[in-house]
Amino acid sequence: MQRLKSRAQFQAVLAGTTVSRTAHFALHRAQLDAVELNAPSTITGPESNGRQALFLVRDEAWLGAMIPKRWAKRAVTRNTIKRQIYAVSSLAEPSLQVAAHVVRLRAGFDRKQFPSASSEALKRVVRGELEQLFAKAPT
Repeated sequence: MQRLKSRAQFQAVLAGTTVSRTAHFALHRAQLDAVELNAPSTITGPESNGRQALFLVRDEAWLGAMIPKRWAKRAVTRNTIKRQIYAVSSLAEPSLQVAAHVVRLRAGFDRKQFPSASSEALKRVVRGELEQLFAKAPT
């Protein structure tokens, strides 16, 4: 599985459809062929010809994680959630379509319920919800 890295890649996927939601997460998907055709110019210069493909590998699924500071204030919490996203997605990879995906945190976790920034309880809850998210996604 390839990881999304550039802002243009994330924007292209977020412009696609939302295929699954849970209480805290949303899964966005964009077909690679549709994104390739509408790819904006990402690199300019004499060798770029004004355009560059956003996704060079087309036979693998792509995944990115968006954890806004608005919903997870502490960097430790954001990193913990990202690690859980990539761990669960690697297990769900065989069932994912060959497309570009973004998992986005859309609501915060209650700090009163999870006072530690990186507790085992938080990891369990996040992992369970991510498993539901990928299970709900159409194949």
